[in-house]
Amino acid sequence: MSEIVNEAWRKYRIQLQSYPLRTKAITAGVLIGLSDGIAQKISGIKKLQLRRLFLMMLYGFAYTGPFGHFLHKLMDIIFKGKKDNKTVAKKVLLEQLTSSPWNNLFFMLYYGLVVEGRPWSLVKTKVRKDYPSVQLTAWKFWPIVGWVNYQYMPLQFRVLFHSFIGSCWAIFLNLKARSVVIKQA
Repeated sequence: MSEIVNEAWRKYRIQLQSYPLRTKAITAGVLIGLSDGIAQKISGIKKLQLRRLFLMMLYGFAYTGPFGHFLHKLMDIIFKGKKDNKTVAKKVLLEQLTSSPWNNLFFMLYYGLVVEGRPWSLVKTKVRKDYPSVQLTAWKFWPIVGWVNYQYMPLQFRVLFHSFIGSCWAIFLNLKARSVVIKQA
C-alpha cells in the first residue's frame, strides 16, 4: 500500500512542478468537494446534492486554488522568501488583515447567491448577521495555520497545506453559511 501512496505522491509532485496553478486549482476543488460532502452528511442531508457539490468544487477550482497560488507567490515576493519569526509574523498579520476577511465574505456571498440561489436581500441579511462571528472565529484559527504554513511549508506545498486545512474550515463555513437545513430522503 505504501508503494501506491509513494507513487501517487511522486506523480502529484511532478504535476505540481510542471503545472503548479492547474494542480493547485484541481487539488482545492477536490478537497472542498470532499468537505462539502461531509458537511452535507453532518447537516442531515440523506441524498448527496450533486449540484451543490459541483458548485463547491467549482469554487475551489476557480477561486481558492488560484487565489492561494498567487497569494503565496506574492507573499514570497514581498518578504523575499524570508522565514525568520518576525517575517512570518508579518506574513500572518498581513494575510489575516487582508485575505482572511475577503475570503470569508466572498465564500458567504457565493454560497448564498450561487449555491443556495437565494435573493440578494436574504444573503445580505444572513451575511450581516453571521459574518462577524465567522471572521472572529477565523482570527482564532487561521493565524496558527498561517504560522505553520509560512514557517515550515516550502512555497510549492503551501496551497496544498492550506487547502487541506481549508477543507476542514469549509465544513464550518458551509454549515454556518447555509440558510436552512434541507433534509431529503
